Amino acid sequence: MEIFASNRSFGGWTKMFSHSSESCGGIMKCSVYLPPQAESGKVPVLYWLSGLTCTHENFITKAGAQQFASEHGLMLVAPDTSPRGAGIDGEDEDYDLGTGAGFYINSTQEKWSTHYRMEDYIIQELPKVIQEHFPIQEDRQGIFGHSMGGHGALTLALKNPQRFRSVSAFAPICAPTLCPWGEKVFTAYLGENREEWQKHDANELMKISEMSIPMLIDQGSADDFLERELSYKQFEATCASRNYPATFRMQEGYDHSYYFIASFIRDHINFHSEHLK
Repeated sequence: MEIFASNRSFGGWTKMFSHSSESCGGIMKCSVYLPPQAESGKVPVLYWLSGLTCTHENFITKAGAQQFASEHGLMLVAPDTSPRGAGIDGEDEDYDLGTGAGFYINSTQEKWSTHYRMEDYIIQELPKVIQEHFPIQEDRQGIFGHSMGGHGALTLALKNPQRFRSVSAFAPICAPTLCPWGEKVFTAYLGENREEWQKHDANELMKISEMSIPMLIDQGSADDFLERELSYKQFEATCASRNYPATFRMQEGYDHSYYFIASFIRDHINFHSEHLK
């Protein structure tokens, strides 16, 4: 692992590092925030998954999360959203497929399957890297994300019900099997079998998952993608039908941007801290 950026931040350190990834077949980058409490002992860890077109930098530089993570003694981990420079034909042609669009799943289609294994990366490989190099409490992990990363946070938590203590999301893609973004990516990464798609759809997974951890979802009412891509109301109804311990909040006038995330990031950090401490 190589740390290539390190900045003092709210008494702790914001660091960026790169490492060789077996899951993705190349070099991956990641940002972390080490709160001041990490200098004297192990701390809980909160994984953030970013959305389409983002890198490891967007959240750590735009969300303003370090201030609140410092207050609560939480480590933040923000990985990249996909492999980069894999040499796959067409990987850089579209913003919603290939580079910057890993969707936090393992591709099964030959063109993509060697490198696009983001689920293995997030659930298996990256935590081992974090554990080896940073002082974390392994049994105190949470996960959250935005848009495509909100999809990732929800589905990875639902598929690994004993792994995380809390999950939250900003404007998540709740039912990718039913929206253009999901249909495009799932066809490319998983093939034509829609039954396979459902294994990576939060709305479908909620119907069968054994997960019971608390969940927080924030959605902006002025989000341009709300009706076409996100399926917010459908997921809310599915959670309600199961009496799931989820809080859904429609935030009036907010859009899909990091202005939205920065406005409510304190609430999400507080939410996770309550369940990770």
